[in-house]
Amino acid sequence: MEQNFAEDLRWWRKAAEQNIALAQYNLGSMYNTGQGVERDKAEALRWWRIAAAQNHPWAQYSLGLMFGTGDGVERSSAEALKWYRKAADQGYVRAQNNLGAM
Repeated sequence: MEQNFAEDLRWWRKAAEQNIALAQYNLGSMYNTGQGVERDKAEALRWWRIAAAQNHPWAQYSLGLMFGTGDGVERSSAEALKWYRKAADQGYVRAQNNLGAM
């Protein structure tokens, strides 16, 4: 079955605008990878920040990756550490791993 990214985008955006953190994270991920939308790191950052503010660990981890690698933002170990720690404190294993590696 072929995935309809335009339809996904419509529903994720609708849910994200209703302040659902998972939808905000997924919308950010679509912008990050360019699935169904023009790839836009600034828009990915925006949606991930909104989800991260609601303590969504995947969004926090994704922000850690962005800042740790400088992918679409100025590289900042301090920012990466901050976001990895927030996700790790919630038990997110990937964040715990990256935090330990830092």
